[in-house]
Amino acid sequence: MPDNVHWPKAMQPLIEKYKNTKHPLDYKNTYQLMVMVILSAQDSDKHINSIAPQFFEKFPDMQVLSHATEAQLHLIIGKVRNFGNKTKWLMEIAQTLKKDSNIPLTLDKLTELPGIGRKSANVILRESGKEPEGVIVDLHVVRVAPRLGIATGTDPKKIEKQIMEALPKNEWDAGMAMSFLGREICRPTPKCEMCLMRKVCQYYQNNVKAGF
Repeated sequence: MPDNVHWPKAMQPLIEKYKNTKHPLDYKNTYQLMVMVILSAQDSDKHINSIAPQFFEKFPDMQVLSHATEAQLHLIIGKVRNFGNKTKWLMEIAQTLKKDSNIPLTLDKLTELPGIGRKSANVILRESGKEPEGVIVDLHVVRVAPRLGIATGTDPKKIEKQIMEALPKNEWDAGMAMSFLGREICRPTPKCEMCLMRKVCQYYQNNVKAGF
């Protein structure tokens, strides 16, 4: 396969396939989205979706959450990975912002909040319908992007930078598209024959098609 893939054209079918597809977290508003994104770090979306109804029944908005105690939060999120830190982050955010309407929707302001890195901020911006300021790079994208050949390495920030350089800003939703591809097809054991990206995929050309 030639190394000089024209990625803006090559990624269009994938972006088109998952265009407007909602993130797997089952949120109802920006407040719920922010909370669930923080809780889902190093945990599964499925697990967070299962505890969300109980959480939001008890803490329906930022104002109520700002009065929560650690003990109250631990009762609900005690089985979430890294729940101790996540409890502190949620309490600090709620006590700082106080109201749902104060949730910032820029990358810089979101990443100033505890527990929100670039990936989480990019997810919140995408799901809020804002212009992308970066590319979502989750654990699926860390696997998929190097396989495709659009990026190299395992560092999410470096992978994000490479994707941003390879694609115009209006295609930065490729990150979420690659995440969906990673969840459905480009799994740890990939289903290459089902994949619409195999014609440009480095992994497919070098391993599967070559017979290795």
